[in-house]
Amino acid sequence: MGTSATSATSATKAEQQYVLEMKGITKSFAGVPALRGVDFGLKGGEVHALLGANGAGKSTLMKILAGAYEYDEGEMLLDGRPVKHKSPADAKRLGIHCVYQEVDASLVPQLTVAENVMLDAIGAADGKAWISPRRQAQEAGQILASLQVDIPVQRKVADLTIAEKQMVLLARIVRQEAKVIIFDEPTAPLSGSEADTFFRILSELKQRGTACVFITHRLPEVMEHADDVTVMRDGTKVHSGPVDALSMEELVAQMLGKTFAEEFPKVAAEIGEVVLNVKGLCQGRKVKGVDLTVRSGQIVAVVGLVGAGKTEIARMLAGAERPDGGEIYMRGHSMLFKQPADAIASGIVSVPEERRKQGIVIEETVERNISLPLLNRISRFSFISGSRERGLAERTIASLGIKTASAKLPVKYLSGGNQQKVAIGKWLEKEADVLLFDEPTKGVDIGAKSDIFRIIGQLATAGKGVLYLTSELDEGLGIGDVIAVLYDGSIAAVLPRSEATLEKILYFASGGREENL
Repeated sequence: MGTSATSATSATKAEQQYVLEMKGITKSFAGVPALRGVDFGLKGGEVHALLGANGAGKSTLMKILAGAYEYDEGEMLLDGRPVKHKSPADAKRLGIHCVYQEVDASLVPQLTVAENVMLDAIGAADGKAWISPRRQAQEAGQILASLQVDIPVQRKVADLTIAEKQMVLLARIVRQEAKVIIFDEPTAPLSGSEADTFFRILSELKQRGTACVFITHRLPEVMEHADDVTVMRDGTKVHSGPVDALSMEELVAQMLGKTFAEEFPKVAAEIGEVVLNVKGLCQGRKVKGVDLTVRSGQIVAVVGLVGAGKTEIARMLAGAERPDGGEIYMRGHSMLFKQPADAIASGIVSVPEERRKQGIVIEETVERNISLPLLNRISRFSFISGSRERGLAERTIASLGIKTASAKLPVKYLSGGNQQKVAIGKWLEKEADVLLFDEPTKGVDIGAKSDIFRIIGQLATAGKGVLYLTSELDEGLGIGDVIAVLYDGSIAAVLPRSEATLEKILYFASGGREENL
């Protein structure tokens, strides 16, 4: 009985009509093709993941769908009828909406939650049909309650968290009875529990029959929450079908045109003497007596699920936070870091998780960001040498393959992957013994991730010690010479690369014990 019901459900889903179809979509910019005859279809009540490296064309395709760009050739159908919208406002009137990472751009922080939820309705009224504050609060509250979101409707949006703002924007879209919602990296700024709330609401949207496009670099989320997946590469569609038809490794191969191991083969480096030794490092309940050893030429991957304590460890070793206890030794000498400058002076430099807040100066140019740690080297009599600064930037841009129109371009205009390369690049000519990387691939596409792996491998072959902290367990396995598995603030296991498997890492990261293996 159960099998028949499942088969019937699958058949119904397979036969379901497309809510939206894009056929043969072609788009060029200044004569350079960005999309080459792309087909893309969405069904009601499905989550459709759209994947691809930077430059693959997925953003251009979605901007066309959202009305920000017009296509050169092709056809778009909504509920089987041809449409050609010329602006985001046109798209919204058709029921096509976008939720971007930067939700602040879509909300008015000075207004209340209720006013933001009802914003489009208030604007549409245009003075002809006044909506009282009481009615605004009542209707907004009902929508939020239907999504099981508990946010007081009289709170100012300026006082909300990123996750709460995202919920408010979703409530506004739900009120407009959206047919299609495009989610662009929606979980990138969210914590684990906040992401769980987002996916619960995504499931609710599916139940309402909404077609959802899910753009992300987080493949485990795709495997768990998407129904179908389309992969783009070089402006073309290279795969489309049910998400369970491909493994995660096969998805990566589709995006890159090769497997990740082929794109970044592990390069053996000569491993030398101990450069960093950490003994009994602790901080409150977050870090509990951590021991770590890093040698020159060695990549030690510290992997753990979100909340395991890895960022706290990274910040203490970088001098950004003070430990409650423990010892830090650099080349056998005991160190006490009161501030990041102390760690840098001892030979430890850091690429932090929050690169836009802590790793780069977002309003400054690529050139200035790269030169900041080396101002004393490129200055004379307190004046910066423009030619030295330019030369340093040009060498770094060429070495790391940073994609920028100019070294004078502000870093805020670069993609996430290229911003991360700038955050790494500023340390390349600094005489550091150890480089700390905390979630270095967060928010970057698969191609940029491959570049970052290559750069870290080169640092190891140059004799640097690397501490790579990540919640992406497969990344730790892929890059580490040694994998230290973190659970609840403690090192649960230390595995040589030759003995590590993803299953073992997940076992220890989830609280498994050696004696039970």
